[in-house]
Amino acid sequence: MKAIILSGGRGKRLKPITDYVPKSLIPINNVPIIEWQIRYLKNFGIKDVIISTGYKYSHIENFLKIKKNLGISINYSVEKTPLGTGGAIKKASKLIDDKSFFVLNGDTITNIDLRRLKTKMNSIAAIELRTRFGVLITEKDKVIGFSEKKEIKNLWMNAGIYHLSKNIIKDLPSKGNIENVTFPKYAISGKLNIIKFKNVKWYSIDTYKDMEECSKEVSKIIK
Repeated sequence: MKAIILSGGRGKRLKPITDYVPKSLIPINNVPIIEWQIRYLKNFGIKDVIISTGYKYSHIENFLKIKKNLGISINYSVEKTPLGTGGAIKKASKLIDDKSFFVLNGDTITNIDLRRLKTKMNSIAAIELRTRFGVLITEKDKVIGFSEKKEIKNLWMNAGIYHLSKNIIKDLPSKGNIENVTFPKYAISGKLNIIKFKNVKWYSIDTYKDMEECSKEVSKIIK
């Protein structure tokens, strides 16, 4: 199977780093996010990756040309103007002949098991929602403890990893996001599935704090 990595975003919240390099090349423990993602996909036997790029795309291509030891075939789908996640997948899908494929947001580092996600077509990997702030553990009117970034039971969030059928391509917008254009329609018609993952590592690199937290765990998550 092939996988598309959506790496076209500007990463405005990570300025000034992203004034000079695209978000995918931001280093976590001296290894760019895109390389961590390729290692992750390779761990699940994926040998063909399509990187959907846009902002400062040549930086990504030049870096990966130098990294010749990744052991994976890489192609590129370049957006001249931002197309949104749906448009980016639609454009990149021209390079896919398989009946299904994976999609991975370009800022996600995780150990979610793609073998489980593959068991259902048009499926979203979901993790339990986590608070962004510390939670107070209380008893009557007393604080008895603290819990950082507590998982909220039975509320599920989109982890930004999908297993999609080739047939979904015709329903994607040429410009727009799959999350608010195609997925809602598929949900209403009963064609969208969810695979729930508990107790997994998952980081979306949006802020400097995300970078710091991920750097403490990434080498344990991805080899």
